[in-house]
Amino acid sequence: MKFVIIGGDAAGMSAASRAKRHMPEMDVIVLEKTEDVSYSACGMPFNIADSARDIDDLVVRTADVFRKKQGIDLLTGCCAEAIDVKNGSVSGTIDNGDSFRFFYDRLLIATGGRPIIPDLPGFDLPGVVALKSLADGRRIKNQITADKVKKTVIIGMGYVGLEMAEALRARGLSVEMVKPGPDLLPWMPRELARAVERELDVNQVELHLGCEIKKIDPTADHLSLVCNDRTLNADMIVVAVGIEPNSRLAADAGIETGVGNAIAVNPNLQTSDKRVYAAGDCADAYHVVTGQKAWIPLALRANRAGWAVADNVCGKSTQLEGVAGTAVFKVFDLEVARSGLSLAESRRYGFDPVGVTIQTRSRAHAHPGSETIWVHMIGDRRSGKLLGAQMVGREGVAHRINAIAVALHNRMTVAGFSQADLAYAPPFGPVWDPLLTAANQLVKKLD
Repeated sequence: MKFVIIGGDAAGMSAASRAKRHMPEMDVIVLEKTEDVSYSACGMPFNIADSARDIDDLVVRTADVFRKKQGIDLLTGCCAEAIDVKNGSVSGTIDNGDSFRFFYDRLLIATGGRPIIPDLPGFDLPGVVALKSLADGRRIKNQITADKVKKTVIIGMGYVGLEMAEALRARGLSVEMVKPGPDLLPWMPRELARAVERELDVNQVELHLGCEIKKIDPTADHLSLVCNDRTLNADMIVVAVGIEPNSRLAADAGIETGVGNAIAVNPNLQTSDKRVYAAGDCADAYHVVTGQKAWIPLALRANRAGWAVADNVCGKSTQLEGVAGTAVFKVFDLEVARSGLSLAESRRYGFDPVGVTIQTRSRAHAHPGSETIWVHMIGDRRSGKLLGAQMVGREGVAHRINAIAVALHNRMTVAGFSQADLAYAPPFGPVWDPLLTAANQLVKKLD
């Protein structure tokens, strides 16, 4: 069997490695357009923060290891440009200008996502950068050093933008952040979002909310970000307004796309063409709370989906249940996390949501080192079902959110979760864990 994979990062290399473990005799070909495979993309902001570290420290496994130790035919510098589903082939070009065509018995599209770049004047100027690939990380680190960057502007205030704000401040750069919308982290209750705003303010990150961006102008010695009501000058502008699924190759081949233009897949990760699979940030998933399709690009799903594709290609039927949208990120000394639906999302999917917000302590009463922790929890008035939660705090958030994820995967009610036997010791939390306190308060509101 010939198994061709387009894309050599998380989903693609997970699938390639697992397929070779299952069936060492299988002919596995991976087409990767860059020279980098199998690296920790999520670690890039933290690497950029440290001038002494090499960006290549983030490489988990080099291309040669896949080739020599696992027998994977990994071809870097090969850009897939067309899929012929009728004849079962992938064609494209190599960096040296040559063309290629590979036939497949099974195909995996693992093309990931691409950064959204506003279609406005000046966004193609030198000094305007996005962070998605390892090459982007190299370019940013080199630019900070070579160009002696002192002042930066970040467009966008999502996960990557906020992590980059911390990274750039760690390098001693001034940081301003801009977004058109009026709220920081709009999916989060204002009380929790204000805690994040205060943390940014303490660390001298200036926020510009509600700014409609018009263009970027070059000058002799800097870039000018022109908005509707102000102009911000910078040596470097980081575009972090989000990503979109890199699904054009599939769509051009007649393969169905769905929510957010992501490639539509079934629980077996098959596309509308049963010989073709899709996994990672280019593909959609089922949401465990709503039961409907969603596009939530996160690392664990990409790796897990790659494994599942390999299982199915090798004859072991494997289905993925879905995602809860569990995520955590760091903003200086704060941990910010979520799992499941927000209040607005809950209403959009037809639930009758009720939410509570509590403020408590991360450790037992009077135990040294205790910090404030905020929990917002949401349940459905009609069914009592737990719908989601968001948390902010200086400690005890990143791993606590996993309890919510497990509860959502098991379709627990708020009342059921409130009876969970969670661990207690004074250095780690109060007798009534913050999640249980929030659940108890929410049960009262639901009743």
